[in-house]
Amino acid sequence: MRLPKRGEKGFTLIELLIVVAILGVLAAVVIPNVGRFIGRGEDEAAETEFANVQSAVVAMMTDNQQETLPTPVSGNATNNMALFPDTTAAASKGNDIDGTAFGAGDGNGFVLFDHDVTADAANTSLVNYVATQFTKGTYTVDASGTVTQVLTGYE
Repeated sequence: MRLPKRGEKGFTLIELLIVVAILGVLAAVVIPNVGRFIGRGEDEAAETEFANVQSAVVAMMTDNQQETLPTPVSGNATNNMALFPDTTAAASKGNDIDGTAFGAGDGNGFVLFDHDVTADAANTSLVNYVATQFTKGTYTVDASGTVTQVLTGYE
């Protein structure tokens, strides 16, 4: 290897072509793998959200001592957990978890977001069985509390 003369600086064309070729090979290997990881993450997020909604329905039914959801349960899929499950047509919710009968001021139906747990006017606390009011996917539920994911939200 010779020492550079005065005024000679930089890389040769062959050195630059080798670097570009190495970067091209790395990009060809890395980009498809990153795409697979992104797709897998979306699938796992949809599965996790579905499991959370199913667990929330079970918890809500347990807290309210419901073996089945009052009928009719709407077959319309929704992502609004303040309206899910749709039991607004239920004639009577019976008693709250303290055994007090729900009053006329009580909201309709059993819902997963902003659910009213007590009937007494002094206690107006609301319970959220899910973290957010809106989910990415859409869901339906049957009278036994089995949730079905209609859309994942990642289509």
